[in-house]
Amino acid sequence: MKTNLGPNGTIKMLVSGAGDIKLTKDGNVLLREMQIQNPTAVMIARAAVAQDDITGDGTTTTVLLIGELLKQAERYLSEGVHPRVISEGYEVAKKAAIEFLTTYKEDLDVATPDRETLRCVARTSLRTKLREGLADQLTDAVVDAVLTIRKEGEPIDLHMVEIMTMRHKLSSDTKLIRGLVLDHGARHPDMPKHMEDVYVLNCNISLEYEKSEVNSGFFYSSAAQREKLVAAERAVTDEKVQKIIELKRRVCADGGSFVVVNQKGIDLQSLDLLAKEGILGLRRAKKRNMERLQLACGGLTINSVEELEEGVLGRAGKVYEHVLGEEKFTFVEDVANPTSCTILIKGPNNHTIAQLKDAVRDGLRAVKNAMDDGALVPGAGAFEVACAAHLREHTKKEVVGKAKIGIEAFAEALMGVPKILAENSGYDAQETVIALAEEQANGVCAGFDISSGLPIDPHLSGVYDNYIVKRQVLQSAPVIASQLLLVDEVLRAGMNMRR
Repeated sequence: MKTNLGPNGTIKMLVSGAGDIKLTKDGNVLLREMQIQNPTAVMIARAAVAQDDITGDGTTTTVLLIGELLKQAERYLSEGVHPRVISEGYEVAKKAAIEFLTTYKEDLDVATPDRETLRCVARTSLRTKLREGLADQLTDAVVDAVLTIRKEGEPIDLHMVEIMTMRHKLSSDTKLIRGLVLDHGARHPDMPKHMEDVYVLNCNISLEYEKSEVNSGFFYSSAAQREKLVAAERAVTDEKVQKIIELKRRVCADGGSFVVVNQKGIDLQSLDLLAKEGILGLRRAKKRNMERLQLACGGLTINSVEELEEGVLGRAGKVYEHVLGEEKFTFVEDVANPTSCTILIKGPNNHTIAQLKDAVRDGLRAVKNAMDDGALVPGAGAFEVACAAHLREHTKKEVVGKAKIGIEAFAEALMGVPKILAENSGYDAQETVIALAEEQANGVCAGFDISSGLPIDPHLSGVYDNYIVKRQVLQSAPVIASQLLLVDEVLRAGMNMRR
């Protein structure tokens, strides 16, 4: 199928066997669509985007498998095989492959997950996006982050893992903070910069002088009356601050530090009072950070000073301020029972930070998928080799007729995964496929080792893929390939209906 620009702002699609079909569209839409070189690429790209939205990984495998399915189909189409025959074979092979995947997967104990197994899952995902040393370093951070926010009997919410970026130092300085990183600091120069054994007060109380919401006036006859008015207005705010100071003195009588994180404002006079008592005051904190701080440190968020008591305070082992240029960051670490945490991504430039951010998100999703599925699939191309052998030895024999052609094409397309691994690693693809097939015939779970170029057991190397990722690839790739194969028939049917 070819796409050309026709007269009067139309798109002319030249489809073999279906004649010329003109689709008139709005001029602006036409310009945007003409930037896309190939409609086939659009469908494949959308399939990859859907794969990422659903599973968070497997986009490259989806594109690769669709391409291999079309490549194998082209060989049979050149010999005169009808696209419908191949499409029917793909449908049979898809169902058989998904059934085989269900039996091939390995169970994972979700109640007491093995940390080393989860590290293998995260490392497998991260190494496809980052260099080996950095991927291995981030593996522990990703696994620990998911285990930190995990609650027994509840679904894992990855939104509880805050991803904070900082353009500073090297990518290898990226680390997991078992607590929170606030993107603002103290607004008073005399407030402490580093505190240990900290009581944390989360509040949503205005600690600043506020003007009345309605027009009002006060008439005075002397300067003394004016001073009394100012003192009375100031006393309202000072009383709130004094109650916070009194709570600090009670709980810190035997030692410890005190931090106030307020969602509303704190004026200069109030900051000065807090600083004199050695209290770190953070004002205008984001609501998102307030919620995470409560989850990380414990305690409650209060809305009035009448609620002040020791039971509403959270605890943190360490709170300190980090200044980077004109920006200030406050680190809250060493919390007792965190249910929220932060992965602090550092990098020398925006490109490196963006790569790290995408890789960390994919790694988090991979660990989450493994725990949600309660199953894993041996990686390194082992499943594709085993599934291709299953289709040839069992499924192909159960089908009668030309649909066997489509099953054979599907099996050959699956072998494209280890072929690509071999080619990208600088090894001979055909030798790799033959070696893997021989190991599979001997009943060995065989994957491809990109370091040695020899077959390996993925279990020994710790290479695991997500079950949901493989399942989604097997569901979507054959559908897209079949639609592209049958597009001529679809367009021809549309033309017949117009007649």
